[in-house]
Amino acid sequence: MWSNPGHPVPLGFVFRSRTKEEKAPGADKATVTGSTQTRHPEAPKGRPTPKRSVAQSQRRSVANTTMSRKEASKRQREERRAALERQRQALASGDERYLPARDKGPVRRFARDFVDSRFHIAEWFLPMAVVILVLSMVQVAQLQNIALLLWLVVIVMIVLDSVVTGFRLKKTLAERFPDENRRGAVAYALMRTLQMRRLRLPKPQVKRGERP
Repeated sequence: MWSNPGHPVPLGFVFRSRTKEEKAPGADKATVTGSTQTRHPEAPKGRPTPKRSVAQSQRRSVANTTMSRKEASKRQREERRAALERQRQALASGDERYLPARDKGPVRRFARDFVDSRFHIAEWFLPMAVVILVLSMVQVAQLQNIALLLWLVVIVMIVLDSVVTGFRLKKTLAERFPDENRRGAVAYALMRTLQMRRLRLPKPQVKRGERP
């Protein structure tokens, strides 16, 4: 009834089905969605699931790293044990290369030789202390008085001997090693006098009466 003779309208356009056009975008979306790869639950967001071979190689590399750390720690323990053994042998032989830092150097070596070449009252302090302690435990008044007197005599003699030894050693070190670091050498030597000769470390390298 409202037809236009010059421009006829096709009937298919008027009665065409909208079902295909409405379903088309959804189908496209479904196609795109279906093509997207499913994300692994443990994989980072936006990354595809790693292949089995890649995952196995990663686990293998982690295992190798763990073994390497174990081997490194084992090697460190062996090296530490070897260093301690070398140090023990050096303390017995006097080898300067493997001595502890407190015993190294010409100044410390001379201080040891200076002490080892002389007799000192202080090296018998422990045996005399044991004897005095036994005498003081005896329930005899005379023996207890003797023990007290011996204790006073030993202390005075040790103090006098340490003062003389320290003074002589300090003077000798200043003459022989004027440009060396002599700090702590006298105290180091006096501590050595408190040890019995056979128990000293490093072992004595000179005999009594021998001039260092």
